[in-house]
Amino acid sequence: AAVTTVAMWKAIALIGLAGAEAFVVVSSSPRERSVGTQLASEYGASARTRTQDDYIDINRESGGPIVRYDGPTIRPLSNIRAPSLNEIWESTMPVIVQGGSLRTWSFANPQVDAVQVLFKSEGRPIDADIDLWNGPDNTPHKMRVYVEDGARRTFSAIIGTPRGPNSIAVRNIGQLEFPLDAVVRPDMQDGLAASIASVVSKAEVIQGGSVRTWSFNPVVQSVAVIIKTDGRPLNSRIELLMGPNNSKQVVEIYTEDGVERPFFAIVETPEAVGSVIRIKNTAPLEFPVYASVAPYTLGEYDFVGDSYSFNEWPMM
Repeated sequence: AAVTTVAMWKAIALIGLAGAEAFVVVSSSPRERSVGTQLASEYGASARTRTQDDYIDINRESGGPIVRYDGPTIRPLSNIRAPSLNEIWESTMPVIVQGGSLRTWSFANPQVDAVQVLFKSEGRPIDADIDLWNGPDNTPHKMRVYVEDGARRTFSAIIGTPRGPNSIAVRNIGQLEFPLDAVVRPDMQDGLAASIASVVSKAEVIQGGSVRTWSFNPVVQSVAVIIKTDGRPLNSRIELLMGPNNSKQVVEIYTEDGVERPFFAIVETPEAVGSVIRIKNTAPLEFPVYASVAPYTLGEYDFVGDSYSFNEWPMM
């Protein structure tokens, strides 16, 4: 009886194995012999294992499948051969201004009617005051400068210094841990001021208390800004925005005479996204200003599988 029971169970096991083969789908791919479900077989992939062909190469070494960014090729728009900002930093020894300290530069030569002021840092924020001293207790030009990242976006401006001698005072109002590098030097006839003026074509009136914005596309690497008046005082606030009310650079300006001492600046926009320049006339209604904003340098970006030239994107 025991032998008969063992033989019966063996027969049942053989019948079960034969019936299970009806539910097994063998992959037809010669490169893979694994068991898969009906849904997986319809899309040509196994439910248990994957081959190399099932994965997409996302080109991780070159920065991802969307963009490969090794730094754009910069092309200036000015027809005046003025030194670029990088050339100025490479040819001039900067002065380190520690947090909470004051440094001054004097220009006794009356032929120096404009001065270049440049700031940068090692990636830390910049918070500084710039004053133009013209005689005792006379400050006809003041600026308050804030930059979120002094390495990615340097500060560059031109200060008019007619009727010398004049002195430039730079005070780092940041903390001791946030020093800045400063370059203050004369701006000659073919300097940055002439280069900035050569790229702007028109000026827009901003009444007292009004706000005006300019949007730029990713190809624009820096923007030229000129603000002046008809001889009245100038009070304005300039902001570089990256997103809603996200200020990357802020400059507050006061000028006693907007004709003799207009505001010239180069605002760097190195990100591969659009930028917005916002100018607010903080003076009363009776003191309008004339603002000119235009692209200063353009960049060329390389995308995976293609390259976009300067002229394929509108600048504004």
